[in-house]
Amino acid sequence: MISHVFIGEESSSVRMQTEAVREPQSNPEAFTWEVQANNRAHHEQLRKKSAFCFSKKKYAGNAIKTAKYNVLTFLPLNLYEQFHRMANVYFVFVILLQTFPEISTLPWYTLLFPLSCLLTIRALRDLMDDIGRHQSDRNINSRPCEILSGESFRWQKWRDVCVGDIVRLHKDSLVPADMLLLCSSEPSSLCYVETSDIDGETNLKFRQALLVTHQELTSEESLAAFDGRVTCEEPNSRLHSFTGVLQWRGETHALDGERILLRGCKLRNTETCCGLVIYAGFDSKIMRNCGKIKRKKTKLDRMMDHLVVIIFLVLLATSLCLAIASGFWAKMFQEKHSYLAALYKHTTPAKQAFFSFWGFTILLSVIIPILHTHFFINWDLEMYYAVKDIPAKARSTSLNDQLGQVEYIFSDKTGTLTQNIMSFKKCCVNGTIYGNFWWWQGFRSCHGEKMLDSNNVGLREAVQQNNDPVLREFLRLLALCHTVMVEERGDQLVYQAASPDEEALVLAARSLGYVFLSRTQDSITISEMGVKRTFQVLAMLDFNSDRKRMSVLVRDPQGTIRLYTKGADTVILERLRGRGPNQDFTERALDHFAEETLRTLCLASKELSEAEYDEWSRRHRVANILLQGRACELDRLYEEMEQDLELLGVTAIEDKLQEGVPETIQLLKLGNIKVWVLTGDKQETAMNVGYACKLLSDDMEILEEKEVRFQPRVLSPKDTILQTGEVLQKKGQLWQQLACHGTTDPQEQGSLVEKAFVDLATSCQAVICCRVTPKQKALIVQLVKKHKKATTLAIGDGANDVNMIKSELSLINAQGNTPQGSPRNGSSYLRDKGYQCSVWLQPNLCSTIPKTHSVLQTTQR
Repeated sequence: MISHVFIGEESSSVRMQTEAVREPQSNPEAFTWEVQANNRAHHEQLRKKSAFCFSKKKYAGNAIKTAKYNVLTFLPLNLYEQFHRMANVYFVFVILLQTFPEISTLPWYTLLFPLSCLLTIRALRDLMDDIGRHQSDRNINSRPCEILSGESFRWQKWRDVCVGDIVRLHKDSLVPADMLLLCSSEPSSLCYVETSDIDGETNLKFRQALLVTHQELTSEESLAAFDGRVTCEEPNSRLHSFTGVLQWRGETHALDGERILLRGCKLRNTETCCGLVIYAGFDSKIMRNCGKIKRKKTKLDRMMDHLVVIIFLVLLATSLCLAIASGFWAKMFQEKHSYLAALYKHTTPAKQAFFSFWGFTILLSVIIPILHTHFFINWDLEMYYAVKDIPAKARSTSLNDQLGQVEYIFSDKTGTLTQNIMSFKKCCVNGTIYGNFWWWQGFRSCHGEKMLDSNNVGLREAVQQNNDPVLREFLRLLALCHTVMVEERGDQLVYQAASPDEEALVLAARSLGYVFLSRTQDSITISEMGVKRTFQVLAMLDFNSDRKRMSVLVRDPQGTIRLYTKGADTVILERLRGRGPNQDFTERALDHFAEETLRTLCLASKELSEAEYDEWSRRHRVANILLQGRACELDRLYEEMEQDLELLGVTAIEDKLQEGVPETIQLLKLGNIKVWVLTGDKQETAMNVGYACKLLSDDMEILEEKEVRFQPRVLSPKDTILQTGEVLQKKGQLWQQLACHGTTDPQEQGSLVEKAFVDLATSCQAVICCRVTPKQKALIVQLVKKHKKATTLAIGDGANDVNMIKSELSLINAQGNTPQGSPRNGSSYLRDKGYQCSVWLQPNLCSTIPKTHSVLQTTQR
């Protein structure tokens, strides 16, 4: 049986019919967004076509509105939503019947009163929710920020920000719009941001201004005189990519995502920075990822609607039978008692049957049920979290009835399954494996370091002896090849990394004497066993999910040019110059580390001549300012550079899981509930976490995205032995559907591929989706709901899970992905935004889910 499938962001076999999981590549028409600095009048006069031949401003204002109602629309819209419940429509129908005296059994207002009370209570609940949304909108739109007006900055509101404005931000303030970073108070105009409200990551990331704006825009007068023009892609929902150019003073400068501050980021460890607003309001990337708030209709609600219709039809049939019988009885009675004819001169048996029909309809109308069960969750002591003295809280009355019907669980990874804490465990260098690094678990740069134990004495002695050039290059690579930023706090160095594994590697190098000290736009300074050395950074070859590696090209103090590369073993080993004497041993070490569920990276390097670098650098500068095809051209150049490498060694890192995660997943499996993990991490990270939390096991067949993307592979004897004929036949049919989709029209093709993919994925025991954005999380969930018609559950812990949560019955970890002491955690962010959630679980999430599982399992039995 197929046990597991990986879905990557770039999988071309899963294209959704209405909205692809993968955003389409930019086309020539997409680069029509032009922003002129300090020119509001230009942007306000540009308009674009809207509905019914109307036009609206091309550039959106920065004010946002997430509320559903206003004073005029509340009553009609709320009634419209409430009368989507068939039970309410049914009761109104009965009240209308009661207004006719001939068939009325009670005064009509006696039935109108309870229905009005029910509608009023629900309307008040919706009103309170929407008042919260209005209050949140006002708070957000009224946040203060400094906007350049004339030749000085003035404090204004977020809602006053416009495209083309220059905004100054201060430490710990939120970014009001998507902005191009122009300068900052840090050296080389670096800027540290926290993106937990966007991607759930609490690690600080750095952004860096262009060298030209860093050098020239040094005062308010120079910012006021800045007249650069940015040409870039139209507003889109791609959080991790940006393509554009800045044209200023006759020169063109390339722009990418490393120069952009996204709305919702928080400025950290940076006193001030200035930026040019590119996208404002609903054009910003985070708002483009937030879909409309939809009314969630549970499976029980839909079932109740169907039952109401069926019961109503049965009621009509029963009333019809009784009315016909009543008519016959009336006719027989009149014939038998002719002396009473005077009493019935104004009626006939048919007329009496007609009125009896409606009378019986009223009399039997009480069989329609109304259910309220959400209070039991609030009263459940098994879901009480004793550590923080917080019970479970059902915040919606309509979604909780589905808990016993859950078939699929969609879970975030970072901060939900894992603690996001990495520790360096082992490494293999030049044919030698160095043992466990039992470092102090609370180790961070700001607290100093603890000595390594006796298992690592060999590595420390080898470093101190300094007679192994491969080991020197290995540690030098750890200190140079990364995107970590460093801050000096007194006599301590504090590292700020975009990912915890990068921080773990830099800390490992530091503990062994290779200390990362500082970096600028074009240099990195390290200390090698107490000797300070500065390396000139010639190029940074960034990591992405396709490349699965990153490289840095540097010139050392002696003038030698070297390329340092680290990445997944699958991409590094195939780019080596040849099989070295220790490669077989290193590959066995990789297998050994993988068996211990450790995350591995291969490290390699090579030396370049001056002529080789000059030729490659010339083509790199040309590719870097392209608008069309920039990414493809850069990838081609990176691929060309990262060849003929020499293997240095491998590292092994452990990712810490939340307490109780493996046990929780096993309990869910016992309840026949399938778990899907939707994460923005790369595939290798997700796979290791899958093994660590027991979602994956060694006896599972791993089906990766490349196997879904192309034609079916030839099954090995092992595959045939492990799988039954029925499963193989099903796989063959699915592959056949995927292979022949090119013969259909686009709409049929999309539906065919969707269904084939869902059938394949749902036949697996587990699914892990890698490198997915918040919007793509929601799309994957909707894909399963569309084709399987199943009840699903989404579990998240931060604002990056909002889209998935809005699509689902939801469990939210109230702690969220925010640093300790932060005033806004995941749940408060969602509540401020007005999102409807069924149950708010308190941390630790895993201490509560097993109790939830027992409820689910009992119900299913």
